[in-house]
Amino acid sequence: MSGNSSNGFDDYKDDIEAAERRVASEIDPGARALVVAILVFVVLLSFLLPHTGSTRGFDVLVGGDAAAADGISLPSRVFVWLALVFSIGFSILALLTRRWTLAWIALAGTTVACPAGMLAVWSRQTAGEGMPGPGIGLIIGWIGVLLLAFHWARVVWSRTALQLAAEAQRRQAIAERQNHTLLDDTFPDDRGDEPKRD
Repeated sequence: MSGNSSNGFDDYKDDIEAAERRVASEIDPGARALVVAILVFVVLLSFLLPHTGSTRGFDVLVGGDAAAADGISLPSRVFVWLALVFSIGFSILALLTRRWTLAWIALAGTTVACPAGMLAVWSRQTAGEGMPGPGIGLIIGWIGVLLLAFHWARVVWSRTALQLAAEAQRRQAIAERQNHTLLDDTFPDDRGDEPKRD
């Protein structure tokens, strides 16, 4: 009787493990999804604001005449591209698809964008004589990227903890099945009930 029930479990084991892998590959940011969406919008909005002088974020992105006139340096360009690709692009993809891998890529790229933003602000503060300093768009964009990195880290970290717990539970179930013998199926009530000797 117990042999049949274990065979029934074995029939569904592959389906259960496939469902577990599918759930483990997804994220559920909960209320944090709204915060991330707002921060993505803030970073996108910072592209419309001046990053330095009269140069807006989109001008830095395409490297137009306004960017050349204000002496935009490499750190500003790197920061704007990282913010566009990872803080905006991959963040939107991760929110729409709820994939853990995309959330991790968004976290990694946004984390790299944080020091690039710091260098962009610093390069504008130490610009040559007569060059404008950092604009409100650059500062808002950098703060938005910092906050996005924090929130993506929380989402990815909670997902990692859940995956580790699921893997530990799966390992424990496999270990219990390996220790299971034919006698355990035949005499289920006699396990470990030997009388003590004086």
